Amino acid sequence: MSYGSDQLQDHKRRAVLAIYDRYADWLKARLVRRYGAQDAEDLFQETWLRVAPYQAAGGIRHPKALLLRIASNIAADFYDRRNRRDRHAHAVGELEGWSFEMPAQADEVLAKQLVLGLPVPLRDVFVLSRFGGLTNSQIGEQLGISPKTVEWRMTKALAHCAAQLRR
Repeated sequence: MSYGSDQLQDHKRRAVLAIYDRYADWLKARLVRRYGAQDAEDLFQETWLRVAPYQAAGGIRHPKALLLRIASNIAADFYDRRNRRDRHAHAVGELEGWSFEMPAQADEVLAKQLVLGLPVPLRDVFVLSRFGGLTNSQIGEQLGISPKTVEWRMTKALAHCAAQLRR
């Protein structure tokens, strides 16, 4: 069977819709059970956005397995980003004696601006420590500097962030 470009796109679209019609309710119920109703809707929508390229690559042989794998990967990325954001927020909060739960989107943007505003040597140490979870010795080895220099740069980075927050 030979398809023109428009016919091929239409065929692929129908194939994805057929999978959606058959498995959407099953996937949504599975995601609600596994991740809770609040996160399930976002995961559900993102999963369907990522299915189309698989269909375009030649069809989907095991739709349930593929849907769950895509959703699991999205969830892992989502929770990993959330955990990193929380760790960073708590680290900055401890520095200033703050206490807050989850930073709002504006706080996340501010945190990115603070980190990006650091001079490169300070930023390297800060990112490896706070986001990479490395010790001063490990950071020193990676950057080719002494642990004492790492400590000094981290102190400067935290002071710089605190000063920017006071503005």
